[in-house]
Amino acid sequence: MTETLNAPATSAVGPIRPSAPTARVFVRDPESEGIIRQSLQALSIDAEFTPGNVKTAITALAKEISPRLLVVDLTGVEDPVLSIRELAEVCEPDIRVVVIGDRNDIVLYRDLKNIGILEYFLKPILRDLLIRTCANVVTPNAVRPSLRTGKLIFVLGVRGGVGSTTIATNTAWYFAEARRRHTMLLDLDLQNGDAALQLDSVPSNALRDAFENPERVDKLYLERGVKHVTERLDLLASLESLETPLMPAEQPVLSLMERLVLRYRFVVVDLPAETALRMPSMLRQSSICMLVSNSSLAAARDVARWREFLGTDTPERSTLHILNHTTAHGGLAEIDFAKACGQAPDIVIPYDREIAETATYGIKAAQKSSVFKRGLAMMLCKVTGEPMEKSVSFFSRIFG
Repeated sequence: MTETLNAPATSAVGPIRPSAPTARVFVRDPESEGIIRQSLQALSIDAEFTPGNVKTAITALAKEISPRLLVVDLTGVEDPVLSIRELAEVCEPDIRVVVIGDRNDIVLYRDLKNIGILEYFLKPILRDLLIRTCANVVTPNAVRPSLRTGKLIFVLGVRGGVGSTTIATNTAWYFAEARRRHTMLLDLDLQNGDAALQLDSVPSNALRDAFENPERVDKLYLERGVKHVTERLDLLASLESLETPLMPAEQPVLSLMERLVLRYRFVVVDLPAETALRMPSMLRQSSICMLVSNSSLAAARDVARWREFLGTDTPERSTLHILNHTTAHGGLAEIDFAKACGQAPDIVIPYDREIAETATYGIKAAQKSSVFKRGLAMMLCKVTGEPMEKSVSFFSRIFG
């Protein structure tokens, strides 16, 4: 048998990702490095040291898997709070961050704690206090703060065939490949979902295990049970038998999502309407719900009904309406559709024949449709708050 040299390692669940050290340390001065090294050795924590400060950490961790524990130096940084927020954007949500610096400022300390750091130590560092703090990271079942939880995004088609799976799949792909964020795509259509098909992946039984035995969902499950589609895109999808359908209760689903947002920066959920109606508490979580419709009269009616069901937006939860396939044969004109459903859509994506191939040819079909890419870029600008020009440039780089 001929072997391919230098091919990336793979497994049954996709590419094998390199493991991260338990701790990464970015510190400027040798004295602090020595104390930190002694403290971590006392706890038998595997650590990798890099000269530099939080800016060095941001650059490095944008390209690497996040460690469990991160120690960063704020010495000489002009805006430490902004820098820690930038750090949070490139790290996985479950990372624990210890900050050291030379500013004796109670306001700074409170601001950093509010962001979610584990602790802030003023130089010179006290070894015993550092050991005690770092011990909390490696102690099982410890209750620890997080920099932030991930963003939960529901993609809900108000009717079948409106393109919600295509939008969910490409949204997750964008976050993972363009923005380089750790992203989970969760397909809750357990009998007929197409998310795995569009990503040229194979569904597993991991979702059945998670819903039937929610107590087993831990870090090991999330490492072995998910499909690693790319370095930063994971997938949880199932294709259950039509003879024995899986109808999970709401609580195991909520429990799984709670764990996912602690591990991933974005969790995109392809959510069937019938599932959402059985689990009303799910849509009350802090999230963005993207209602997807075509331009039919029936879809206009259903958009209005779903908006009423979801209620008004709050600071924690908002709804976006995506009008897909607007110029397809038989659809209402956009102005007539807006009258029928009570308000204008937030995003309009015109019909494009090429994008209809996506369910057959997968994510690559979406790359050919400039109409779809521009509509999706506009939608993602609303989700992320990025300017349109930046989002379009991301799509140009990833989708060509």
